[in-house]
Amino acid sequence: MFGMLSTSEIVWIALALALLILGPSLMGIVVIRESQVGIVVKKFASRNLAPGQLIALDGEAGYQADTLAPGIHFGLWSWQHRIYKVPMTLVAQGEIALVVAAAGASIPSERILAKIVPCDNFQDARQFLLNGGEKGRQLGILTAGTYRINTALFTVITSADAATHGMSPDSLRIMQIESDQVGIATTLDGTPIEAGEIAGPVIAVHDNFQNAQAFVDGGGRRGLQEQILLSGSWNLNPWFVQVEQVPMVHIPIGYVGVVISFVGKAHEDVSGLDFKHGDLVNVGHKGVWVSPLYPGKHPINTRIMKVELVPTTNIVLNWATRTESHNYDAKLSSITVRSRDGFAFNLDVSQIIHVGALDAPKVISRVGSMQNLVDHVLQPIVGNYFRNSAQDYTVLDFLGARSQRQVEAAEHIRVAIGAYDVQAIDTLIGDINPPMQLMATQTDRKIAEEQRKTYEVQEAAQIQRQQLVRQTSLADIQQQVVGAEQGVNIAELQANAHIKSATGDSEATRLKALGESEAIRSIGNAKAEAYRAGVESLGAQGYTLMQLMQIVGERGVRIVPDVSVTGQGANGGLVDGLLGVMLKQQNPGTATVAKN
Repeated sequence: MFGMLSTSEIVWIALALALLILGPSLMGIVVIRESQVGIVVKKFASRNLAPGQLIALDGEAGYQADTLAPGIHFGLWSWQHRIYKVPMTLVAQGEIALVVAAAGASIPSERILAKIVPCDNFQDARQFLLNGGEKGRQLGILTAGTYRINTALFTVITSADAATHGMSPDSLRIMQIESDQVGIATTLDGTPIEAGEIAGPVIAVHDNFQNAQAFVDGGGRRGLQEQILLSGSWNLNPWFVQVEQVPMVHIPIGYVGVVISFVGKAHEDVSGLDFKHGDLVNVGHKGVWVSPLYPGKHPINTRIMKVELVPTTNIVLNWATRTESHNYDAKLSSITVRSRDGFAFNLDVSQIIHVGALDAPKVISRVGSMQNLVDHVLQPIVGNYFRNSAQDYTVLDFLGARSQRQVEAAEHIRVAIGAYDVQAIDTLIGDINPPMQLMATQTDRKIAEEQRKTYEVQEAAQIQRQQLVRQTSLADIQQQVVGAEQGVNIAELQANAHIKSATGDSEATRLKALGESEAIRSIGNAKAEAYRAGVESLGAQGYTLMQLMQIVGERGVRIVPDVSVTGQGANGGLVDGLLGVMLKQQNPGTATVAKN
């Protein structure tokens, strides 16, 4: 292509290209893109920077305070200026960035961080220096966004390069306080805490430590703070404030929380003249608050306040081997007492107490805690009462009148602990463990007594058994006597019956004999009369024959024989007679005549 051009044309083209390439430099033209910041360094000038000054404000040689914004800039000849094009500073969402200034006034000795001055979030280095900005770590921070920072003056620390500056990336994220937590703040800058105080007072209008300059200007103290952070997101400078998250104070159902504050307004006792063993203060003052916290969750700074939980339900305390779930009685044990007759024995005692919600601050003001109430008040009161009262009775008396001892103990302890604003609900005596030697003797005596009673019962049973046998025998004999008596009576009745029967039979026989004799006599008379009449009518021989025939007829006398044998000779007649008898037997009812 160049072979077709003349030498002059080639020269002109070369000059044009040179001007095109070197022109901007020769003419001092600098182009800054939208995502860049131009840092200007003047190589030489009529004036030099003052000793200790790093950034030029009046055109001195060195780094210039003003940066180049995006666009085309003229007059920045390369022989006089060096231009550094750096990326804009980006702070991601949910994060913050810290700033360190390389130039400015010195930080006063009472502070450790440089104050905040108007400088458009460190984007206007000139204003920063002119307004008295201080070099070093800055109180101000950069929140999420894009910034044009003069990196010659400011070093910006983000989570991306935190490790190179000896920091954790997590420390450059927005502080998140959970819903059931509170943030306890400790500031690293400000004036020292006053003598006698453990935390800095609440400072107004610093937006929960997000406006560090307002906190310092308001007289904020360095160290632990009374003010707490509630749930939310907070842009906090980790060089200025450290936050510890702790759970809210939870007051369970059946309890109240008595607040003991170590900070606040001056102590002013509001307990009244009648309460002489402690003092109470209003909320916000140092001391025991007169108003307790009721069940729920409370945002309390537990580094400067102590919350003592006080049960408002009945509390059972055992002077025994068992322990309740609250563990207030973990150190209590059976009470060892000595009786009037010199025996030592152990008592198990249970004491039921109640602390009212409004009395709880008084109790805590007096003794400090519920455990102190048990250890320093109830234990000596209950223990000493039983030790003293047991000396007035023998062991057996104490055992025999246990219910009475319990009533007396309940009344004494009720009055004693009532002075501490504690209600005694009841006092109960549990197991009583008398000496083994005494109990062995008592046991033997009791066994002997029981045996005697057993023998007496057995003797009474034997006597009753004898009486029963006697009565049974008498009953049996009586039965026999009754049977005999009844037999005698029956025999008498039978004898009488026989006598009467015999008398009757005799009379009947007599009457019968008399009747029969009369009948015979009558019959005889009748026959005699008939005989006389027959004789008179027939004559004696005829009447006799007639009577004979009548008798033969009435009595069936046979006149003719069944077998009649006629013939001669004895043998023939006998044979004929036998044959006749045989024929008669074969043909009964017929008369047989055998002839020879």
